Amino acid sequence: MADDTNNPGAAPTAQASPKIAFHPSDGFPAWLAERGGALAFTTGESGKLFLVGCQPEGKLAISERSFARCTALAATERTLWMASDFQLWRLENALGPKVEHCGHDRLFVPRVGYTTGGIGVRDIGIGDDGRPVLVNGLFSCLASASDTHSFSSIWRPAFVSALAPEDRCHMSGLAMAAGAPGYVAAAAESDKAGGWQGKQAEGGIIIDVTSNQIVARGLSLPHAPRLFGGALWVLNSGTGEIGRCDLKSGRFEAVAFCPGYLRGLTLVDRFAVVGLGLPRSAQGYGGLPLDDRLARHKAAPSCGLMVVDLKAGRIVQSLMIRGLVREVHGVAFLSGAKRPMALGFKTDEIRQVLTVQAEDQR
Repeated sequence: MADDTNNPGAAPTAQASPKIAFHPSDGFPAWLAERGGALAFTTGESGKLFLVGCQPEGKLAISERSFARCTALAATERTLWMASDFQLWRLENALGPKVEHCGHDRLFVPRVGYTTGGIGVRDIGIGDDGRPVLVNGLFSCLASASDTHSFSSIWRPAFVSALAPEDRCHMSGLAMAAGAPGYVAAAAESDKAGGWQGKQAEGGIIIDVTSNQIVARGLSLPHAPRLFGGALWVLNSGTGEIGRCDLKSGRFEAVAFCPGYLRGLTLVDRFAVVGLGLPRSAQGYGGLPLDDRLARHKAAPSCGLMVVDLKAGRIVQSLMIRGLVREVHGVAFLSGAKRPMALGFKTDEIRQVLTVQAEDQR
């Protein structure tokens, strides 16, 4: 795996490392600056955390760090929660207001790590207490971090009869509602080990956590449900569509097609930032409707971020990635940040960046 790198001077077509190249649309930096924030995203198997902001002259600033198989991601004003191969990390902003570090206004430092084991954290919500709620794919449940165990189970679907490391329903996403778990996405209603496989084309469901009832069916590998603007938005990954679920009728209404396998989602203003990657050929991911959609549109699958105008139902900006990275997994919006960066464990910076909590702050 490549060493950590930090590239604060990234040009409009930036290269964060020798094997990764970024290609933003002409208006992407301006769109990001107009939103008054920055973006963070993870890349799954290629093991990268990227923070994307803007330089004062309007060009992109891209910071890169390496974490083994980093997947799910969630953000608050000062905190990033990120799942990696067998750990959950809390990264905290070490900078105070109007303080910069090497031209960056956010410096996310890994402060707390939980060893979860390989439970397959596919999404993270943040409760009203600031604690993370984990989508535990391997055990088909929602979980919290534990100081003494791999995790603590807090909820599972009514059709899952027992906690077992069997990926029974391929639970894949979580929508928080008023600081508590609201809705969960899964690939299928199944109580058998790996029972979701073979149902990926139209077996996907949305579950109401409070009632433990299935409120939507017929989806294809749904991911990243999000409550926003009075609607439940979801990525119908197996068809390459973002849309909303009508919770009364249970129908999915597609809003836009993105040419790739969709996974990460964050919403800001009237826009959705969607993470997409190249379709997988592994077991359970072949023969999706997405293959036919790509052929019908005569489109090659893409990897990167796409900005969808939810009112207009069309892609308006993009940040495409070529090279080592083949998928985007988690996406988060960092409100108020202009040029964020993070520290990893492969360079000496993490030994040298020191902060002290004053006695009157304890």
